[in-house]
Amino acid sequence: MIFLRRRSITILVLIYFFSNCTTCYSTSCTNGCDLALASFFIWPESNLPLINQLFDNISYSDILEWNTQITSTFILTESRVHVPFRCDCLNNGEFLGHVFSYNVSANETYDLIATRRYSSLTNKELLMRDNRYPDNNIPDHVTLNVTVNCSCGNKHVSKDYGLFITYPMRPGENLSYIALVTNTSSKLIEMYNPMVNFSAGSGLLYIPGRDKLGNYPPISTRKGSSGKTIAALAVASLAGVLLLVGIIYVGIYRRKEQKVAANIPVSSGQCYPPSPGLSGIHVDKSVEFSYQELAESTDNFSISNKIGEGGFGAVYYAELRGKKAAIKRMNREGRTEFLAELKILTRVHHLNLVSLIGYCVERSLFLVYEFIENGNLSQHLHGRDVLTWSTRVQIAMDSARGLEYIHEHTVPFYIHRDVKSANILINKNFHAKIGDFGLSKLVESGNPTLNTRFMGTFGYMPPEYGHSGVISRKVDVYAFGVVLYELISSKDAIVKEDGVDEARSLVALFDEAHSHPNQIEAISRLIDPKLCDDYPLDSVYKMAQLAKSCTEKNPEMRPTMKSVVVALMALSSSHA
Repeated sequence: MIFLRRRSITILVLIYFFSNCTTCYSTSCTNGCDLALASFFIWPESNLPLINQLFDNISYSDILEWNTQITSTFILTESRVHVPFRCDCLNNGEFLGHVFSYNVSANETYDLIATRRYSSLTNKELLMRDNRYPDNNIPDHVTLNVTVNCSCGNKHVSKDYGLFITYPMRPGENLSYIALVTNTSSKLIEMYNPMVNFSAGSGLLYIPGRDKLGNYPPISTRKGSSGKTIAALAVASLAGVLLLVGIIYVGIYRRKEQKVAANIPVSSGQCYPPSPGLSGIHVDKSVEFSYQELAESTDNFSISNKIGEGGFGAVYYAELRGKKAAIKRMNREGRTEFLAELKILTRVHHLNLVSLIGYCVERSLFLVYEFIENGNLSQHLHGRDVLTWSTRVQIAMDSARGLEYIHEHTVPFYIHRDVKSANILINKNFHAKIGDFGLSKLVESGNPTLNTRFMGTFGYMPPEYGHSGVISRKVDVYAFGVVLYELISSKDAIVKEDGVDEARSLVALFDEAHSHPNQIEAISRLIDPKLCDDYPLDSVYKMAQLAKSCTEKNPEMRPTMKSVVVALMALSSSHA
């Protein structure tokens, strides 16, 4: 009976639509709109002055108004920036877009301009169509026309959305990921992008955008039928028919289906309806847990189950499906860090890296890890128990191997960016695992990149990171050198000495010892007194020398993590 009703409605819609097709979709657009947003992916060379040039001298204030996270002219690499621009009706109503001017530099091609300069907001074919120069022979310093497509909404779909983001998909992105990072319902994205292959990793999407107050502005009535299509590559009339049928179907049956769904019990592999903007996420090789299951396993996230606190949330002990686990409950501000860890730990697996078991995006953001029994290295170094010297060397070796793996054996490679003793976890056998990948960075090439947000922990960040924002694998090497000094001394990375007003870095303290006329004696004074002289001084001295090379001011003078592993292997074998 229900099937007959749906089919009847579909037939009526088809009859109505085709009878009115010429009046509804005879042209692609009649008017533009005052505002659209471009989602501009930030490459290492990108900054506000460059964006200013690419988008016809748009003012900094206009960019900053739509991107409150930006605090300087440099912007976090691999983030996205919303760039406002006017959306015009072009080519006698053929499509919606805006034409920008671009001054060509030497040896640039259409493909490079499209993908690297404009972050795939346009493509090679559009550039060749709108410019008369051959692709392999574009003269230097000429001005090209660069068309960026846009949308003003579609009143035939909904009048509730009148601001759209032109969003170029990138390799590795899918519908769930895009819905999460844009804080948009996946169903809403699908509604405005019918027949799109969301797993292709390329192509333009048109995503409803929020105004500066965080609200969805409706279609402006004074513009009439300004948004009768969504892009230059408009879908065919049949796609429009299917879209309209689908909307009517959703409108009629959504309420009924919700009532049915409400009576279905939640299984252990499902979440309750997720919070807005977090729906539809699914990650291979990880289990999606329900909030109910996580709450029950932690006694409703009780204080007694809390085992740690970080910058983006608290960690709780849990017994989940018969196994011990650690659940990180992250703040909403930690959305980027949540995605970073989820992305990395589902791809990267190593004996000396903490394993991710699963996640949940209901009510909050949750990551579920293997439980590491003996806490973190910082707790051991500053606690009452004493780590033997051989154990300290083993922990250094394990940690170095974990870092070497993400630096040298993954493609693309990763930079952890928050290596410290508190993020080195110790298991029941006193072997180490690197954890907390929330600040980690995926790097597609071997070249250093720029970072614009001061991320990491004071005392572990190298000089170039704070001064210029340069990020390379040598950032992790420097931080690991600080950890080696911690293993030797059991002192904090920032040391507050008795009788001294200003705190000093542990690196500075050891640098002073290294430059002392009697270097070995000066270093011996910094060795953890809890060791009670139960250590080979030669081994400690060699580790201090390795730490010194890791913390060189010039990053090019620091060893690779592969070289550090080799040095520690030699150190370990000589005192086995």
